[in-house]
Amino acid sequence: MERTGGGPGWRCAAATVPPGQSATFSLRRGKGQAVRCFVVNHEGRFYAYVNRCPHAGNALDWWPNRYFTDDGRHLVCAVHGAVFKPETGICVEGPCPGAGLERLAVEREGDDLVITWPS
Repeated sequence: MERTGGGPGWRCAAATVPPGQSATFSLRRGKGQAVRCFVVNHEGRFYAYVNRCPHAGNALDWWPNRYFTDDGRHLVCAVHGAVFKPETGICVEGPCPGAGLERLAVEREGDDLVITWPS
């Protein structure tokens, strides 16, 4: 499910992203073009990233909205198999060890998640 934020950030109910799940959305950077992004719930904590692999620049999800490895412990790029820690976005296995996903700011406002570009 892809959603687009209308303001400076993207908002959704936290309950729509249960543990082990994700949501894909677009977020506008300044006055520029909207960028594809995603948020994951890993062990009850939320992390959001730009949907672009640091290895080759492609989207991580070959299948729509599928970012976790089969065991749910890591994020994976479906194209080249780069494996990332959900908590940091750092590549721990594959073609770009040490490289990182571009992280977004995630805040809770009541029952909602608000995702923005970091300051």
